[in-house]
Amino acid sequence: MNLAPAGSARTPVEVTARDFPTNRGGLCRKGWTSAELLRHPERLTEPLVRDAGGVLRPASWEEALGRIADEVRRAQAAHGPDAVGIFGGGGLTNEKAYLLGKFARVALGTSRIDYNGRFCMSSAAAAGNRAFGIDRGLPFPLADLGAADTVLLLGSNVAETMPPFVQHLAGAREAGGLIVVDPRHSATARLTDDGAGTHLAPAPHTDLILLLGLAHVVVNDGLLDSRYLAERTQGLEAVIRSVAPWWPERVQAATGVPADLLRRTAHRLAESARTGSCYILTGRGIEQHADGTDTVTAAINLALLLGLPGSRRGGYGTLTGQGNGQGGREHGQKADQLPGYRKITDPEARAHVARVWGVPEASIPGPGLPAVELLRTLGTDDGVRALLVHGANVVVSAPDVSAVREGLRRLDFLAVSDFFLSETAREADVVLPVLQWAEEEGTMTNLEGRVLRRRRAIAPPPGARSELWILNRLAELLDAPSAFPTEPEVVFEELRAASAGGPADYSGISYGLLDGGAEAYWPYPEDSEGTPRLFLDRFAHDDGRARLVAVRAQSPAWSGSRPAVEEFQLATGRLLEHYQSGAQTRRVEALSAAQPEPRLQLHPAPAARLRIAAGSWVRVTRSGGAAPSAVSSLDAAAATGAAAATGAAAATSPEVLCQVELTLDIRPDTVFLPFHFSGLAAANQVTESRTDPISGMPEFKTTRVLVEPTGFPPADAGLIHAPREERQ
Repeated sequence: MNLAPAGSARTPVEVTARDFPTNRGGLCRKGWTSAELLRHPERLTEPLVRDAGGVLRPASWEEALGRIADEVRRAQAAHGPDAVGIFGGGGLTNEKAYLLGKFARVALGTSRIDYNGRFCMSSAAAAGNRAFGIDRGLPFPLADLGAADTVLLLGSNVAETMPPFVQHLAGAREAGGLIVVDPRHSATARLTDDGAGTHLAPAPHTDLILLLGLAHVVVNDGLLDSRYLAERTQGLEAVIRSVAPWWPERVQAATGVPADLLRRTAHRLAESARTGSCYILTGRGIEQHADGTDTVTAAINLALLLGLPGSRRGGYGTLTGQGNGQGGREHGQKADQLPGYRKITDPEARAHVARVWGVPEASIPGPGLPAVELLRTLGTDDGVRALLVHGANVVVSAPDVSAVREGLRRLDFLAVSDFFLSETAREADVVLPVLQWAEEEGTMTNLEGRVLRRRRAIAPPPGARSELWILNRLAELLDAPSAFPTEPEVVFEELRAASAGGPADYSGISYGLLDGGAEAYWPYPEDSEGTPRLFLDRFAHDDGRARLVAVRAQSPAWSGSRPAVEEFQLATGRLLEHYQSGAQTRRVEALSAAQPEPRLQLHPAPAARLRIAAGSWVRVTRSGGAAPSAVSSLDAAAATGAAAATGAAAATSPEVLCQVELTLDIRPDTVFLPFHFSGLAAANQVTESRTDPISGMPEFKTTRVLVEPTGFPPADAGLIHAPREERQ
């Protein structure tokens, strides 16, 4: 993406698209309109500090940073180093993610750091590390997909979430080999229509069973790649035993996918793996579960049975979700990691990083808490008492956001760095205005593991500052050891040294190399040319072999049959026009006009039973929650807002109020809500905080909910989206 040259602060900024291998000159609607945010009237341009009356007022940088430093000292003096926590973001540059992790461990001495990528990529990362010994979203260049005649795409609606990606599926579609797994007939599923491929629509939360069923057919019909498995893997016998119970007819009973279609799909994958080019790709739809790591592992097992990873005829990969979703998880934002994707519990890794930082190894804290657990501790006696948030909007993006909001209000102190007054920033005691993408230098790492340069295109507003500058000043105020550079290139040079020898080795990459147009795929040790394709010779485990890991699924308790009270499985996801928590895209006029509010997608059959018409207002509550109140929905909304304003518990169970869109594109047992909206329109009001025991990923995709008509009048819809202060 490029920007036209800018003049004064009021000169319009125009976006143009580079002809780059991943996007081939295309952008989605969010990309084409992104420049509107750079000079948006709601842009934060000076620090804000909450005064004694509870009002956020403008303040100097000296006052704001001094307040943060004082509150950090106060919390740690009273409760210890881990009383201060940091919550980072997958949109930060590599330099900012690296320095934020260093700041936590060196300047604060806290283990309590994690980031919003835990809600996005953690299950795929855990499964990749377990199977291959390393986690890189795509272990091959994206352009390789162009030669594929078969692509199995599980749980990703790329046609809406990353439209330029669809170009890479053209070959598979032309060959009739695009296979999309999604309970909805989404925009991506529609790409399989008219002979272009196959849409498998399993029942909610049965993806793992579907994958075990495909593997069962591969094993029982003799379709596996025996030579590859013998030479390059271990664990085959346990996997064969684990898939034995899932014959096609049993899978059909559990998932709703016809047995003959399951067999045809498995044979198509195997034939393509032998004679063509076959890829298996996963996305959030199968990963954002309390068993997400095992589900992704089942997808990897299927790919290994077919001999795909590390071959010239295909592979396995996962699609990264955030702007720097790959780089953001490599250099220290995660609770259990040090730079270079090193484990914080590894003595050699700790010693190496300590030497780079110039601190004693023993001073580096051990592993902290993954994001959901970290948020649960907010304001508790033994938990985080002061929190610094960088590049995240947890009041919208976290599961069970009502509990998260209550936790933020229990804190002794909250500071948020952002460029808009997001829903999370509205809760803060100090808000720091930071730079946007076009105003800063740095690097990002894309879904292929390719490191890219971000160059400053325009000058930032005079009052905004980079997170690098903020961390440098706070480190000085806290008398921190080690250096905290403010220049991105200097930070990157330190990152190179810290990552050297690690799984994500950047030591051979420099700004000069990137500015010269080099294709820099990590690992990129010094004196190398990088690694565009991983696993061609060996996997990253010590013996060079990939691990087949047996995983098991239970027959689902959720059968899709209609109980006495109509229940649905709630799936959440993205819209074409919006991104993540919507803090940015809801401020772009064209995007907001196209999708101003969430619509609950509901099949007409259950809608008829519940007497719900298209466009009518409904209440969505978690199944098993408190019975609906007798008061009107408008009164309930007002009561919820008033309770939130005082910090009191809401009088009713968490709920979402929204209008209905009737569609045949969704299963009758499933409803869908986008997660980009706030207040009583926030889908994460009702999502659960259960997590995967391996990855810490929340269960975003299969919350059981009730849907009830409310008669809520559209004229009062503004109350749903209004900020807390405006609802008082």
